This record gives sequence, structure tokens and C-alpha cells, in this order.
Amino acid sequence: MAGEEAKKAVPAAAAPEAAAEKDVPVVIPPPPGAKPPAVADDSKALVVVDSKAAEKPHPEKNIHRGAHERDVALAKVETEKMSSLIKAWVENEKAKAENKAAKKLSSILSWENTKKATIDAQLKRKEEELEKKKAEYAEKMKNRKAIAHREAEEKRAMVVARRGEEVLKAEEMAAKYRATGLAPKKLLGCFGA
Repeated sequence: MAGEEAKKAVPAAAAPEAAAEKDVPVVIPPPPGAKPPAVADDSKALVVVDSKAAEKPHPEKNIHRGAHERDVALAKVETEKMSSLIKAWVENEKAKAENKAAKKLSSILSWENTKKATIDAQLKRKEEELEKKKAEYAEKMKNRKAIAHREAEEKRAMVVARRGEEVLKAEEMAAKYRATGLAPKKLLGCFGA
């Protein structure tokens, strides 16, 4: 049994050697789930070659088919690589555009907030000035009212005092006329001055 396994292993190892003799490399993929072999120095490798397997060359059809499949696989890998590079570039450009737009929007928002704050400060200052002017004007109007009231009181007092004087003067004149028995010369005050 062990000899049969060794014979089976020898032809598998001999196949790449035979292909290497014809200058056409054959790539044998590792079995699924197996770890990739460590890279070894091929110049020092010893390989047991079975003479029967070495004499059996691969048909040209299989070599070309393997090379074509390899070329197709390499082209597919290259296309996928290019596609992933383009996709990464597009994502990078989109991210740059998003960041640039976000930065501009942030600066616009900052500018807007600064302008609003400045306008609000000016409005508040103007309102304070108007409130101050309103208070000053209200105080001025109150003072004018107080002055008008005081002047009115003075005028009333003068009118009351004059009336008192005139009443007293009329009573004195009436007493004088009574005492002298003469009649007043002016009967009505509206006709004379």
C-alpha cells in the first residue's frame, strides 16, 4: 500500500518537471483548505522522477488549454484588480467631495451665525438706545406736564387773588358810595375800560 501511494505521488511530482522541460509552466493549485507551501529554493530541491512518468509527455492540447485558462484567470485577476482600484479611487473622490462640501457648509453656517449675532447685537443696542430715548422723552414730557400744572396753579392762584382783590375793592367802593351817597359812575363794567 505504501508503495502504491509513493508511485502515485511520483507521477504528480514528475508532471511539473516534464512540463518544465518543455518551457511551459503548469500551475497546480493547492487543495482547498490547505495551507500554501513555504517558498523553497528550487536549485537545491531533490525530486524522485519515475522514468515511465517522465517519458509520458502531456498532449499539446492540455498544455495550451492550461495556458489559456491561466491567461484567462490572470486577465480576470487583472480586471478585478483594476476594477477594485477604480472603485477605491471613486470612493476616495466621493469622500473628498463630501468632506469639501461639509467644510464649505460648515463655514457658511459659521458665517451666517456670526452675521446673525452681529445683527442681533446691533438690534439690541438700537433697542436700548430707543428705550433710553423713550425714557428721556417720557421724563421730559412729565417735566413739561409738571411745569404746565405748576403754571396753571400759579395762574389759578393769581386769578383767585385778583378776584379776591376785585371783590374787596368792589366792597370798599360800595362802602364808599354808601357813605357818600353817590352812585357809581360806571354801571356796567363791559362798557368802560
